[in-house]
Amino acid sequence: MTIASLRFAPALLALTAALAYAPDVSVDYDHKADFSRLHTYSWLDVKTGNPLWQDRIVQAVDRGLSGKGWQRVETGADVVIAAVAHVSEKDTLETYYTGFPGWGWQGWGGMSTATTNVVPNRVGSLTTDMFLGSNKQLIWRAVATETVSDKPEKNEKKLDEAVEKMFKNFPPHSKD
Repeated sequence: MTIASLRFAPALLALTAALAYAPDVSVDYDHKADFSRLHTYSWLDVKTGNPLWQDRIVQAVDRGLSGKGWQRVETGADVVIAAVAHVSEKDTLETYYTGFPGWGWQGWGGMSTATTNVVPNRVGSLTTDMFLGSNKQLIWRAVATETVSDKPEKNEKKLDEAVEKMFKNFPPHSKD
């Protein structure tokens, strides 16, 4: 490794760490839906285990859609939105090794031990659905998952990042 490449190692490490903790977002939509004709929305429902998060989710999605030129209306919307937030526990296994297995001085095999710990992680998911206002047909769904922090401020930032990623390529262009 050269001196020049060592200068960029911390930046590369930081980028890798940021990507490892970025929300995982998947988006799917009805390829026959004409999103170019849709510009208004209203809220159908927001379900979450914590009522404090209902307004946070609504505000984050409102920002995402208003940034795309969509307008929130109380009645007669082109699209109605429902969101469901859920937190579950997902275990991660961490294994630590001591010693050098298979290595030793003059052919002696080394001794090693392995210790595995189960680390519980809380994982939050947010599913956001869009239905046509006229017939309640599902036309768009985004699902974001992310490890939940014990600090609400960090979770709010993660929510904003997830919703931003959901609407990054919104509205979808028809395949026709």
